[in-house]
Amino acid sequence: MTGTTYEDRQQSRRDAEDDHHVSPSDIAVGVVIGRTSEFFDFFVFAIASVIVFPARVFPFLDPLTGTLWSFVLVALAFVARPLGTVLFTSLDRRHGRFVKLTVALFLLGTSTVAMGLVPSYEAAGWWAIAMLALLRIGQGLALGGTWDGLAPLLAITASENRRGFYAMVPQLGAVVGLSVAAVLFAYLVMTLSAADFLDWGWRYPFFVAFAINVVALFARLRIVETPEFKNLFEANELTPTSLRKTIVQDGRTVLLGIFVPLASFAMFHMVTVFPLSWIFLYTDEAPGSFLLIEAAGAGVGILAMLFSGWLSDRIGRPKILVWGAWAIGAFALVAPVLLSAGHAGVIIYVLIGFLILGFNLAQSSGAVASLFDQRNRYTGSAFVSALSWMFGAGFAPLCALLLSTWFGLYAAGLYLLSGAICTLLSLAVVRQVSLRPKQE
Repeated sequence: MTGTTYEDRQQSRRDAEDDHHVSPSDIAVGVVIGRTSEFFDFFVFAIASVIVFPARVFPFLDPLTGTLWSFVLVALAFVARPLGTVLFTSLDRRHGRFVKLTVALFLLGTSTVAMGLVPSYEAAGWWAIAMLALLRIGQGLALGGTWDGLAPLLAITASENRRGFYAMVPQLGAVVGLSVAAVLFAYLVMTLSAADFLDWGWRYPFFVAFAINVVALFARLRIVETPEFKNLFEANELTPTSLRKTIVQDGRTVLLGIFVPLASFAMFHMVTVFPLSWIFLYTDEAPGSFLLIEAAGAGVGILAMLFSGWLSDRIGRPKILVWGAWAIGAFALVAPVLLSAGHAGVIIYVLIGFLILGFNLAQSSGAVASLFDQRNRYTGSAFVSALSWMFGAGFAPLCALLLSTWFGLYAAGLYLLSGAICTLLSLAVVRQVSLRPKQE
């Protein structure tokens, strides 16, 4: 776009939309398929980190310590994700989105399926831990490269009175991926003996992940490689810029953007992975039963997302984010009571948690993209999202389980409350410094 004026770029954008008539629903299909595959891979590992790896990979430790070290492996992917964003953005700039997505999704799929082949500690010793850690880093690097720009493109191309709804659509894939992983593990846990499940049954979800990734790869490439979409990406300047340029031009936006979705990203693991670990370690609740409760909670979350998208187009995204952060803060205070109140309390914890999560998560990522103007929206959104997931979700299971073990469940609630406070403060600062893009 060098040498062109802003008016020329806007005219190019209008010409691309008029000539090719790509509807937001076309983009939404690719976004949901992609997000579902990515989150399925990550939640397969997260679930296994509670009910499989402490016994197979850390059998020399007590169950609690083994779970904590498994959560360290969970965090590795989130730490590697920002680096993956940098590496794959560079690959995108040099060789294009087709090459980047192909390499990233095959790395994600092969890393995940290889996890299902990792031997136990008894068979391979410390090599089993090293292999799992290396593959987890591979997952994180790959996820950093799966950013395809479809989510911000979806928000841009949607009509102004439907942008809130379409900004919500990408997040549906996260909840769908979680629910599929939970149901699959629940079926295996409830139909196999404990010995068979730990011996070979746990491997199947990892193998399924590869097939899902292959389908997602071809579905996304079929969309992003069409001339219509290439023209839309270029017309809206959704092309990768260097990270250095992004930070120099929009460093303040990057810093604040990390905290905007922090509460909802932390909430994601606080209603999924952390309670699974607490129940598995400290109660008599069967893990299969709880996983089905989580799948039901995911259904509630989807309904909350749909409502949030509809409501956002009527009252605006900022109110949704503020209300959602306050709700997460309130949930953080009552969650310890619910989680310690037996089976009924667990059900209420999950259902209310997913209700609040869906309402807030629906607009969180769209809020990140809206902070950047066109010049750095592609790279800025990808990098901020990677950092926010790392700080918000990456360490949440580890910190929450560690704090609750040392000081009780209320400490885990305070950890989540701190995320809500950070989000509320960042939203207040964003409003004050007026970081909304000046170019639409």
